[in-house]
Amino acid sequence: MYFIYFLYSNKSDIYYVGHSDDYLKRFEQHNNTDRNTFTRKHRPWTLKAVFECGNDKGVAIKIERFIKKQKSRKLIERIIAGEDLHGILAQLVRVLP
Repeated sequence: MYFIYFLYSNKSDIYYVGHSDDYLKRFEQHNNTDRNTFTRKHRPWTLKAVFECGNDKGVAIKIERFIKKQKSRKLIERIIAGEDLHGILAQLVRVLP
């Protein structure tokens, strides 16, 4: 199963969206990696929401790219808030919280 997850950095007041088949491991990596990454600069991260998106990694990547391409904080906040989703986002099923 693949998941779309949303992280929030209180320090930088930004959101991050990603996909993974193990979102808890990925969350740990975002907060603890020694590599010079985008997410390292904005630690600590909190896990705001997680959604199932099926068994196809390609679908997870497509949804993640769609969300990132919108460049919309408002969209991310609407998704996290649990508003009705349409189009490609309609297939997301909330896991956390």
